[in-house]
Amino acid sequence: MTELAVSTKELVKEFPNKRAVNGISLDIKKGEIFGILGPNGAGKTTFLRMLATITKVSGGSAKIFGKDVIKDARKVRSLIGLTGQYATVDEELTAMENLKLFGQLNGLSASQSKARALELLNQFSLTEAKDRPIREFSGGMRRRLDLSVSLIVKPPLIFLDEPTTGLDPRTRGEMWEVIRNLASDGATILLTTQYLEEADQLADRLAIINHGKIISLGTPNELKSLLSETQFEITLEHMKDTERTKQLIKTEIAQEAMISPEGTKLTVKLADTKVMTKLLLCFTQQNIEIKEFSVRKPTLDEVFLELTK
Repeated sequence: MTELAVSTKELVKEFPNKRAVNGISLDIKKGEIFGILGPNGAGKTTFLRMLATITKVSGGSAKIFGKDVIKDARKVRSLIGLTGQYATVDEELTAMENLKLFGQLNGLSASQSKARALELLNQFSLTEAKDRPIREFSGGMRRRLDLSVSLIVKPPLIFLDEPTTGLDPRTRGEMWEVIRNLASDGATILLTTQYLEEADQLADRLAIINHGKIISLGTPNELKSLLSETQFEITLEHMKDTERTKQLIKTEIAQEAMISPEGTKLTVKLADTKVMTKLLLCFTQQNIEIKEFSVRKPTLDEVFLELTK
């Protein structure tokens, strides 16, 4: 039987004017990278904070490697690392000083803390900056240090709450590689993100949360298959044909095509790809010159927008 890193049953969090988490039941297998998606205010961070024993549970149950987050809170804390979207380090201390401090706060001796700090600085490519105060770090460096702090005691389960928010695309890609390496080393990772591409790239499975409930659960490909329509994209040679092409599509298959900002690309949803041949024949008959065309599956962005609208 597969060991579960996380198991929740009808988990609830109520605030005075809102039920932020509304009966979430979820099992996350050991070794998974599991992604949680949802609009702002959907309950993602509150859900994570309950699992991390930071926020009190209002109802239901949650277990981390079989340990109850209420009854065994201290043990649960020893099993997890938590990194939020805001750095938790002291800006006036150096990277080395921060890591040694957190090591000793987590029960390591001074020598153990130093050794672990050096190991993490090397792992996260921060060795050259180890004696610089954190206030001089770039956003990407601060985020890597924040993540390294959460790994001081090598937790088997890592919570990453929007770990790449505010980072530029290159630095975000570097963080993705760090996360993949953590997973390949055996860690289980629970990731919340506002970037759909990030979830698609990293997660083995995903849950989409809205209004405190899971509305869809599966692999990225399984979620994409929820939208049966294929996206047919047509690029025209001449912009003068755009409106005529859009009207022709509407007449022939009763579908509204979307026009790109540059005005020469049209996208239309097709329930049956056989219709594509009919459209291409119509374009030829009407002397509409096609520069290129392609067929693609729905993106995770499109699935997300459809499910949460």
